[in-house]
This record gives sequence, structure tokens and C-alpha cells, in this order.
Amino acid sequence: MKVLLLENVHPTGVGLLTDRGYEVDARPAALGEDDLIAALDKVALLGVRSNTQVTRRVLENAPDLRAVGAFCIGTNQIALDAASARGVAVFNAPYSNTRSVVELAVAEIIAMARHLTDHNQRMHAGEWVKSALGSHEVRGRTLGIVGYGNIGSQLSVVAESLGMRVFFHDLVDRLALGNAQRCGSLAELLAEAETISLHVDGRPGNRGFFGEREFSLMRPRSLFLNLSRGFVVDTGALKRHLDSGHLAGAAVDVFESEPKGNGQEFVHPLRGTPNVILTPHVAGSTLEAQQNIGAFVANKLADFAEHGSTVLSVNLPGVPAGRPRAHRIRHLHRNVPGVLATINTIMATHGTNIEGQTLATRGDLGYVVLDIADPPPHAVVAALQAMPETVRVDVG
Repeated sequence: MKVLLLENVHPTGVGLLTDRGYEVDARPAALGEDDLIAALDKVALLGVRSNTQVTRRVLENAPDLRAVGAFCIGTNQIALDAASARGVAVFNAPYSNTRSVVELAVAEIIAMARHLTDHNQRMHAGEWVKSALGSHEVRGRTLGIVGYGNIGSQLSVVAESLGMRVFFHDLVDRLALGNAQRCGSLAELLAEAETISLHVDGRPGNRGFFGEREFSLMRPRSLFLNLSRGFVVDTGALKRHLDSGHLAGAAVDVFESEPKGNGQEFVHPLRGTPNVILTPHVAGSTLEAQQNIGAFVANKLADFAEHGSTVLSVNLPGVPAGRPRAHRIRHLHRNVPGVLATINTIMATHGTNIEGQTLATRGDLGYVVLDIADPPPHAVVAALQAMPETVRVDVG
């Protein structure tokens, strides 16, 4: 079974799949749509990071593709509806780099509060300016976290351990950790906090989420961080509020348009702006995080290909399918009444005994895993494929 891994997936993931018997083609950079379609010939498993766009057209032209692994947190680079319609499972790494992102956010908050980047640039230019002007401790200052999921909540704990007061806002009713206080609205949070850190997801509705109005509501001389998604922030508005002095500093790790590979020029309006930290989408790119992500996603891809397990799939119903007892049929179908009865009738009609059966549904899809003692007759597989509700049938 062929595997294509793009964008420098960690060697741990490459080695794990190779050791499990897969033919792995690992490449260092992202591929454009046409090149990706060509590269996916006879490929069953695809691994990408954030720069490769797995579009509907790509999926429609990859008939052998069974699963896509996002070796990162976000999956907005993958056309999930199209993947689901073709029975292609999608996996990501929702927890593996959480600590790395949090540590960078804390480091950047301290660096901006102390104007470390400006001091560093002056020293490299041979200019000695020893002054406490504009430098502050973070202890006792107020952090506002927008999005209190895995990363936001852990940032809350670490920031509080440094002596910061923490407020947060989230559309979901989440449990506050430590002494963090929930704000009922974004406006309330912006009026309270001296530092704002964004940790929202990549849903389309978040495009332009933080713009002129939100920056205007921030306290004068506040700090701003975006380590979530590039398109959620109006960069022009951010630039204006930095230039005017309303904001004292910013740290940005994600951008709406990013170079496809190393060595390409990074063009952005924030280049050269004082007390602004720009990093090349590396918040989760520590060796520890990439190693964890490589192992986690590679295992998910292999477990799906070999056993049909969809635990933690972002688009298919989650079925914890372990090793098959003997032979296995995996049936992905539209979630309508009577499908399971039809499947069982087909099995009974052809004298095929079911030794184990697991079913889960998710929205419009249902997924059933059947364990049987003997190889399924061709007539059984053909009948399952012929069901009008069938999306995909895999055997083995």
C-alpha cells in the first residue's frame, strides 16, 4: 500500500509506516493541486501539514485514496465534505503540540513586555541603550484568551503560574481552570485585558473575526497575539493600530498567505514594524511536538487502513475497531433508517455468520464494522456495494 507524506513529516511518522510495511514517499514541500493529483496515483494514504490544499478536485481524482492525515491541528486545508462523500477518513493531531504552542505564546508575551526584539536589533546594530522605559513584568498583568479549548485552557494555567490574571471568552460553555474568569462577551474581555491571545479554530465563520472594531475596543498600549489562523485577523487593521501606538506590540505566527516552502520570500505588511514578533508558522514546531504528531497521525492512518478504526476521525463516525478476529467488512453509508437491517439480511441470505458488529453514526453518515469467520463471498460484497445508501465498502 502506497503512502505519500508531504511537508517534512517527522521521521518518526515515516519510520512507523515503513516498519508496518507501507511503501512511503516522503517529500519536503507542499504540492499544488495539479501536482498533488499526479502524485496521488495509486496512493492509499496521504499525509499533509498546513500548506497542502486537499481540495474537492483532488479527492475526486484520487480513486485509490482511503485516508488523509493532517500532521497538525487544523484541517481547514482539507475539503472535509468531499472526503466524507467519498468515504475518505481524515485524522489530525488535536493535542500533540498543545504545550509547544503555549510555551511560544508565553515567551512572546514576555518578549513584547520587555521589548526584547527591539533591544536585540539595536545591540546587533552596535547601539547600546540601557533603559527600563516601556519594559514591564508580566506578573500582575491581565491576559485575555479568546478561545478556551486545548491550547487556550493550558495557556491559562501556565500564565496564572507566572502571576498573571486570566480572563477568557469562548462560544462554548467551558470550565474555568484555576482562578481564570469567564467573560460573557468578547467586548467585555477586550475592555478587561492588557494582552489578548487568539486561539480560535479554522471554521469559515471565523474569517475576519478580529478586525477594526475589536482592535478599537482593546485597551491602549495592549499586546496582541495570533497563533491560531491567519485569516481570522484583519492585518490592515492590526497594522494601523500598531502604527498609531494604540497597540504596544504584536506577535503573529500564522498568515492568510504563506510561502509554500523554505527559502521563498515572505511578503507581509507587518515586516519592519517595531515590537512585532513574526514567526514562520512554528508555534507547534518543536522537535518534541513534531515527533508526537508524527507518531500519533501515522498510527491513526495505519489503524484505519488495516483495521478500519475511525477513533478521533474528524469527519467519519468513530468506531474503535481493534484487530479483526478473522475477516472484516467495513461499510460506510448514508445514515437513514433500515440500513443495518438490510446489511444483516444480505449476510443471512448468503449464509455468512456475523461474529462481531460495531456501528456508529455521525450526522449524515453511518459506519458499521463486521467481523466474519470466513472470507466474504463475492455476492455479499456486490450486494453491499449495490445498496443505494452505500458510500464505500472495504474488505480485509
